[in-house]
Amino acid sequence: MKRFTFLLFLIVLGFCSQQILAQERLSDSALLNVVERQTFRYFWEGAEPKSGMARERINMDDIYPENDKNIVTSGGSGFGIMALIVGIDRKFITRKEGVDRMKKILHFLETADRFHGVWPHWMNGETGKVKPFGRKDDDGADLVETSYLMQGLLCARQYFKGGDKVEKALSTQIDQLWKTVEFNWFQHGQNVLYWHWSPDYGWKMNFPVHGVNECMIMYVLAASSPTFSIDSAVFHQGWAMNGKIKQDHQSMGYPLKLRYQGNFTNGVPLFWTQYSYLGLNPHGLKDRYTDYWKENTNQTLINYKWCVTNPMKYKEYGQNNWGLTASYSTIGYSAHAPDSSSDLGVISPTAAMSAFPYTPEKSMKALRHWYEDMHEQLWGAYGFYDAFNKTSNWFPQKYLAIDQGPEIIMIENYRTGLLWKLFMSCPEVQKGLIKLSFSSHPHSNK
Repeated sequence: MKRFTFLLFLIVLGFCSQQILAQERLSDSALLNVVERQTFRYFWEGAEPKSGMARERINMDDIYPENDKNIVTSGGSGFGIMALIVGIDRKFITRKEGVDRMKKILHFLETADRFHGVWPHWMNGETGKVKPFGRKDDDGADLVETSYLMQGLLCARQYFKGGDKVEKALSTQIDQLWKTVEFNWFQHGQNVLYWHWSPDYGWKMNFPVHGVNECMIMYVLAASSPTFSIDSAVFHQGWAMNGKIKQDHQSMGYPLKLRYQGNFTNGVPLFWTQYSYLGLNPHGLKDRYTDYWKENTNQTLINYKWCVTNPMKYKEYGQNNWGLTASYSTIGYSAHAPDSSSDLGVISPTAAMSAFPYTPEKSMKALRHWYEDMHEQLWGAYGFYDAFNKTSNWFPQKYLAIDQGPEIIMIENYRTGLLWKLFMSCPEVQKGLIKLSFSSHPHSNK
């Protein structure tokens, strides 16, 4: 009898404990608030102090590696500026704090190294001097990273343009920087845009950008430039390769309309569906090649289905643990994708969280699992760590600006459409999209 009573007591205690946990469990909205606020800290507290720009990376086991502690990233800082807008709008910081940070960032950008109006990939945050990124690209311009930066700056221009005298001055500064980017110079005399140029190596990097990859925002901005615009032929002949970009096919049961660069046999790393669409709203965005909302959603569903079916038999892949993209990896840095050669067992939280607009229920399920069940392994000062591999028991405490930024931006776009509304409100962007024959130019997230 005593044993039965004791067992009954344990059952009741367990039930009560579950009820208490259920009551304490955050609502979806509250959980998204927590994730946005914590991720925002990467760009607020973790920023390089003199420039206000986003550090390329932060490793929590060696907070700022000696060679990286002052290195800032132009593209990641564009994402950081968009995160700053979210921080102001959600009152994580005061508006004055946000304005003061933008003043610092703009002063840095005005005085930092530029080449034909284009910033390098990496810069020293203390001096503004270019930091070598790679061979033949170690002292020059990066048009793709600059486009990510300008995407964020144009959102900030629109956000502050109706403010007080100080905020209007910020918008004017941004507008002046925008008008100095010589997009058409990077055609190199051809109907295509080149990614890099170096004052030492010239065009020897030899990287004409053809689609599809993460770079469509570069072509949209180039067509939208009020001062150094490209003709529509540059988009259709360069990016779209005279129509060769179009390729009707299926992957894992999902239809796709585009031909993708690289050797990805099923689907692409998810950052290809995210980076260009942080400001550029894919809802209703169509051209002669595809419907970008459908295309991006199907790429996300391919990625999800691959992880759920788990043909590589990695540990605990499934409905609440999915997402393959470019991130830190067990082999250094890798573009993870849903195929046998690109899937290394590395899940990157940014993949599923930055997919919230495309797959909200699936993304929320993953987010809850990581936050509630793997909190100690994955959660740190700046939100979820960059990547992990349960099969290898690999849980590095590392962050990358280009992965943290899309998380807060796309969660906010899912919730309110804030960054989409700002970017799509740019009159130049609307004209650029019309020039490129896009048939729909949405202003909101609906």
